[in-house]
Amino acid sequence: MYQWRKFDFFEEKYGGKSTIPEEVSGNITCCSSGRGKVVIGCDDGAVSLLDRGLKFNFGFQAHSSSVLFLQQLKQRNFLVTVGEDEQVSAQQSAVCLKVFDLDKMEPEGTSSTSPDCIGILRVFTSQFPEAKITSFLVLEEAPPILLIAIGLDNGCIYCIKGDIARERITRFKLQMDNQCSVMGLGFRVDGQDLQLFAVTPNSVILFSLQNQPPKRQFLDNIGCSTNSVAMSDRLELIIGRPEAVYFYEVDGRGPCWAFEGEKKLLGWFRGYLLCVIADQRNSKNIFNVYDLKNRLIAHSLVVKEVSHMLCEWGNIILVMTDKSVLCIGEKDMESKLDMLFKKNLYTVAINLVQSQQADAAATAEVLRKYGDHLYSKQDYDEAMSQYILTIGHLEPSYVIQKFLDAQRIYNLTNYLEKLHEKGFASKDHTTLLLNCYTKLKDVEKLNMFIKGEDGVAEHKFDVETAIRVCRAANYHEHAMYVAKKAGKHELYLKILLEDLGRYDEALQYISSLDPSQAGVTVKEYGKILIEHKPMETIDILLRLCTEDGESTKRGASSSMYMSMLPSPVDFLNIFVHHPQSLMDFLEKYTNKVKDSPAQVEIHNTLLELYLSYDLNFPSISQLNDGVDLRLRSGSGLPKAESNGEVTADGKDTYKGKDVLERREKGLRLLKTAWPSELEHPLYDVDLAIILCEMNAFKEGLLYLYEKLKLYKEVIACYTQAHDHEGLIACCKRLGDSGKGGDPSLWVDLLKYFGELGENCSKEVKEVLTYIERDDILPPIVVLQTLSRNPCLTLSVIKDYIARKLEQESKLIEGDRRAIEKYQEETLAMRKEIHDLRTNARIFQLSKCTACTFTLDLPAVHFMCMHSFHQRCLGDNEKECPECAPEYRAVMEMKRGLEQNSKDQDRFFQQVKSSKDGFSVIAEYFGKGVISKTINGTVRSGSASSSSGF
Repeated sequence: MYQWRKFDFFEEKYGGKSTIPEEVSGNITCCSSGRGKVVIGCDDGAVSLLDRGLKFNFGFQAHSSSVLFLQQLKQRNFLVTVGEDEQVSAQQSAVCLKVFDLDKMEPEGTSSTSPDCIGILRVFTSQFPEAKITSFLVLEEAPPILLIAIGLDNGCIYCIKGDIARERITRFKLQMDNQCSVMGLGFRVDGQDLQLFAVTPNSVILFSLQNQPPKRQFLDNIGCSTNSVAMSDRLELIIGRPEAVYFYEVDGRGPCWAFEGEKKLLGWFRGYLLCVIADQRNSKNIFNVYDLKNRLIAHSLVVKEVSHMLCEWGNIILVMTDKSVLCIGEKDMESKLDMLFKKNLYTVAINLVQSQQADAAATAEVLRKYGDHLYSKQDYDEAMSQYILTIGHLEPSYVIQKFLDAQRIYNLTNYLEKLHEKGFASKDHTTLLLNCYTKLKDVEKLNMFIKGEDGVAEHKFDVETAIRVCRAANYHEHAMYVAKKAGKHELYLKILLEDLGRYDEALQYISSLDPSQAGVTVKEYGKILIEHKPMETIDILLRLCTEDGESTKRGASSSMYMSMLPSPVDFLNIFVHHPQSLMDFLEKYTNKVKDSPAQVEIHNTLLELYLSYDLNFPSISQLNDGVDLRLRSGSGLPKAESNGEVTADGKDTYKGKDVLERREKGLRLLKTAWPSELEHPLYDVDLAIILCEMNAFKEGLLYLYEKLKLYKEVIACYTQAHDHEGLIACCKRLGDSGKGGDPSLWVDLLKYFGELGENCSKEVKEVLTYIERDDILPPIVVLQTLSRNPCLTLSVIKDYIARKLEQESKLIEGDRRAIEKYQEETLAMRKEIHDLRTNARIFQLSKCTACTFTLDLPAVHFMCMHSFHQRCLGDNEKECPECAPEYRAVMEMKRGLEQNSKDQDRFFQQVKSSKDGFSVIAEYFGKGVISKTINGTVRSGSASSSSGF
């Protein structure tokens, strides 16, 4: 035991010269401490209480003779004493047990006070005969219950349990096997278990007090002959014997420590074992403080004869027989560590901070200093083992900088591995560790780091950093493993495609992913896949966009399900350099999906592909972003001629088989994507027109213009191509008003031939036939229009003019006869009106027009030469019943004409829609609807209307 190092981890307080105050006059017989006070009992029966610094607080007379034992309770401010009082009778013992409440003071006389004594008991009774008390111990159970154990020299232990203040107690006795004195007691409370250690010179016994009767258990057949008994904070019994110090637990003897010398006093303080040992060689008493965990003597000094040992105020208090006092306090941790560092006792310092449960930061600081010390001695392996223990508290860069030298790369690798295992590694640490592996070419460790021992270890590093470093070092398989396990699908595919060129494997991997993840990866790396594996990539895209197996199972909800799938439009960018593959993909998609939500965009893209010359599409539909599409129609691309061919520069390309097939597909798409029942097509009409114009696709333009009823533009297409047969055929189809056509197309056609500047007699004759048939233009306009073409002769229109003149002559003759008839009727009417105004009217009818009976008076005669009995007319004598209906019809017609005269829109509509607008105006004048102006005044054509045009 002499090999244990000695240190001065404790220091003497108050200068080391403290004494018991003079107010304590008697000899000290017992001591106790607690609740910030030291309590001293003397042989004169007085009890004194000392404050911090051993200053006298107050004292009182507890017993009349001597205080044998006392104990300050911790839970309540009670003091329990055992002492001798005056003997009342020979049958009663003088030894009494008293309980004082130190919080309640009673005045005693005029100059002193004493605490209230709340309970007094006689220790010995007839059932508990008197013997010498050798040990005393009080246990506070649930207040106000106390358990008092009193050890005697006859081997008995008297126990008193209950509320002493109310005298509600029970007594029982515990018997040792022999008649030896009970030298020490110790309570052990573990949950519901209540046990009592008892020590005699010849035995150590454990009583289980929770059992009734208490159960006795022998722990050892040796004990101690002095009061060197204590309890540790782990509820172990400590016994000091001359050869060693023994520890006991409930199941028997535990560890022992061979400290030589007679143990006069034992104690326990903050994990330290306190011993006052009598050295037989020099007859001196030595006080040692043992740190059993670290196997060192924390303090050692020679002392006088010690009578009592206490622990209070964080200090160890030694009371000497001469009433001097030695207070010893523990130094702070920093002071102890400085002392150890100066002696380079780093292992001791580490054990010290760990045993005293110092915070992790303080422990790490000690480890760092120890590591620095070892590093300075070039013991790099051991230094690194200390630095590893500081992970989580010491900045890693501090250690890494020390080991960056290539000769110490193994140590650095070890440190970085531990840094990752404990989860404190950053991206830079991962990069450094992987670089170490690659420089060492340690594939086994690299596998262990990447995959773990069992291949399923959780990644404790930054995944992207690991992948980047492994790729840079050409460890592609490791990078792929990390990417796959971490779910970094984009990085996994990037390695496969860009580094390894394993396209088939990449396609299989994409096929194994969830649709959402597969869609993201295809968008990222689809360009590479399309370049090398176009057909397989298209198959994957079709599965993503259609989900063949799933959509057929969904039945009625298929349309809603389709809207949730990726759209082919999302993948257009990957085909930017491969339009042929894009066309194949979109064609297959449209064949499978008929009602795609993105069918308009798909059709637009297909039209661009179909109509382009060299299958390079500018993605007009993707790039416009609100720009008027018609602005692009003026591009410098060649226009189509009448036979659908282009100029010589692009003739070979345009006539190629592939181009013709695509044009056929484009025209078919234009037609099928605009069914007759839809008002608008399933593509962008403006875009389609621009594409047709840019690529000189006449058939598509003609179809679109006809569908949009832009007949003028249709005619313009034919005129630009000088396709005369097509022009006439188009006008026959679109200019028939009976079928909803526009007859004005013939006018445009005639104007075109009139301005052509070449001989087109055959075409003009045919046009004139339809103009004459539908009476579209007056002959004078026809003549004026055709007169501009110098290549046309009069023979072209001779027959037409002859027929028109004959027709006009017939019309003129008919009009002349009608005029003569109307003039005759007008003269007759005027003559009749004159007769009515100037001559008398003779009524010669003899019968009533209504009843045909002989006319008699009273009778009524009308100017229309109708006569009636007055009785036949009734109340209506103002109009002729025979002529009234005709008259009312005429008046109704007149009012209708007057009303129509106010509807200007109708008038102009009739003028516009009529073949001969002049006849409409003449009709309005003839009916008197339009007013006539005479001498600057307006006179209505009717008597009742003054309104007119």
